[in-house]
Amino acid sequence: MKVAVLGSGSRGNAVLLWGGSTRILVDAGFSARDLESRLASVGVAAESVRAIVLTHDHRDHTRGVGVFARKFRTPIYLTEKTLEACCSLFRGDEVLLPYRPGSSFRIGQLRVESFLTLHDAPDPVAVAVVDEGSGLKVGVATDLGRPTAQVRYALRDSHLLILEANHDEALLHQGPYPPAVRARIASSHGHLSNHAAARLAEELLHPGLLGVVLAHLSQECNRPELARAVVEEVLRRAGFRGFLRVAHQDRPMELLDLEALRNGDSPS
Repeated sequence: MKVAVLGSGSRGNAVLLWGGSTRILVDAGFSARDLESRLASVGVAAESVRAIVLTHDHRDHTRGVGVFARKFRTPIYLTEKTLEACCSLFRGDEVLLPYRPGSSFRIGQLRVESFLTLHDAPDPVAVAVVDEGSGLKVGVATDLGRPTAQVRYALRDSHLLILEANHDEALLHQGPYPPAVRARIASSHGHLSNHAAARLAEELLHPGLLGVVLAHLSQECNRPELARAVVEEVLRRAGFRGFLRVAHQDRPMELLDLEALRNGDSPS
């Protein structure tokens, strides 16, 4: 199984997951042209993407989905409420495949397990994606007001975690947002702080966890070095020996080969 975070932050989010010959995107928060370019930078042709799975309707997760799907005839998996909330992105000739929050479905070699999260959107979900060939599992949870028991259960035993570390509490308090916006971000339906992400990662730690990618960092209220330092301190103290990365907003991460990493290779 191979994984690349094509970009993550308040201006766009998309993750490529690749098992066998099956390639999917989780979210499409960049323009179709930008998505095509980001895919090409990790050696993947846009027309080879088998499906797009949307987690919720916010534009930083859906911006390019309609144009990309029409150009490449890519099916879109989404919940009914997400479809209602972002129907303006579609013209009627897309292949739309609704799924129920909490359901599991197959796309080629990949099994997608959806689960509800707490976030200020209709039917917000996160996903765990399992490669049926290798048994490798990737958890993608980039918009979490707070981690529930259901979230913890769904992400258990992941070999790679892509977790939100949205803000530093002090920077959020001092930041440029109005008080109401700051309160929303810090609320149980907003976004995870660095310390909350560290606690969740520690709770999900197990011997098979190969790596953690911190995602959806706020450009105004966080810094990559702050997020990494907070999470790394907690995980290393707990005995974690895997890799820790921070996803970028403006460029893709390297393509991670989880099978090779499981066999002892080091990430580049």
